[in-house]
Amino acid sequence: MKVGLSTYSLSKSIRAGKMDVLAAVRWIAENGGEFVELSPSGYDLTDNPHLAEAIVKEASTCGMDIASYTIGANFIQETEDSYEKEIERVIAQVDIGGALGVKRMRHDAGNRPISESTIENLEKDLPKLADACRRIADHAKQYGITTSVENHGYHMQGSERVQRLVLAVDRDNFRTTMDIGNFLCVDEDPVSAVKNNVSFASMIHFKDFYTRDESRGMGEEGWFQSSHGKCLRGAIVGHGDIDIPAVLKVIKDFGYDGYISIEFEGMEDCELGSRIGMANVKRIWNEL
Repeated sequence: MKVGLSTYSLSKSIRAGKMDVLAAVRWIAENGGEFVELSPSGYDLTDNPHLAEAIVKEASTCGMDIASYTIGANFIQETEDSYEKEIERVIAQVDIGGALGVKRMRHDAGNRPISESTIENLEKDLPKLADACRRIADHAKQYGITTSVENHGYHMQGSERVQRLVLAVDRDNFRTTMDIGNFLCVDEDPVSAVKNNVSFASMIHFKDFYTRDESRGMGEEGWFQSSHGKCLRGAIVGHGDIDIPAVLKVIKDFGYDGYISIEFEGMEDCELGSRIGMANVKRIWNEL
């Protein structure tokens, strides 16, 4: 098992000009990270092969793997033409992943607002979502890349919905990037959801949240609502309300031995939150 960091966790510093992505790679190595996950925020690898080459070189110099290339996508489109263009865009991003030498890529599948994230719409959307993911996975196979969907964006966020998509795609190189915190966004207990989906995971994200009832959260800066009205705010991993030791025990007992990537979304300084989060996961894992 290796603990590392998504560059998304450092996006505040990157956007502020305090560091660029190459400095972020070095920062991760210097602060306990064993790999970097590239999740472009504040930088862009599209049509930028020189930056991709520089990142590969920097990661190698730092002795770190590039564990994954993480991008967004939404295959719920109004027209067939826009649906095909979105698939083409993601396939082009897979080619960037191939140039980076990654063996894992995460893309989203289908996002809808909470009011539209119904079972009825899922039944309608699932065939086209599966077809898009299948075509992308087939393209990625030439690079030895396993593509994945994250439990993200309300519509495809619950553990059973993710399972249904993975099973419908029916490709050995299509799995899930399992984010243990994102299950709370659809009011699913993270420990139970991780038990449901750990066998489908190609990679695992760790984030943490503070949770409050609506009357105690909304109206304050930094909070957002779950699909059923709970209030959530990003926390340093290990400081929030998710039972991190229990989640890690499920993962360790299952025998998972891959990458655990910290995603920090709290209000604290991003470098502080990222460093503490990585250290907490390592410490708790070793104590189990």
